[in-house]
Amino acid sequence: MATFVVLASFTDQGVRNVKETIGRAEAFTALPSRIFIGRLAGTTSLRSARAPDDEAATALSLSVCSRGNVRPETLRAFSFDEMKKILGKMV
Repeated sequence: MATFVVLASFTDQGVRNVKETIGRAEAFTALPSRIFIGRLAGTTSLRSARAPDDEAATALSLSVCSRGNVRPETLRAFSFDEMKKILGKMV
């Protein structure tokens, strides 16, 4: 499974509904089981997610974004072993 870092920033709508932040964060934590077999960890605005592939991570990010409260930025994270492989492919 791949690891992703998800950084979320409030939209104007999210700021107007800021009192609902905790409830939205709890709902976000439940999303992965519906989208992919994965795990979320982290704070309300910064999460790490394990997903089987890039498509599942993108589906999660778009699902969150479509609700209009936050604008997520999803970044692929690499383990030391994965980074060794990547560096080994450099020319």
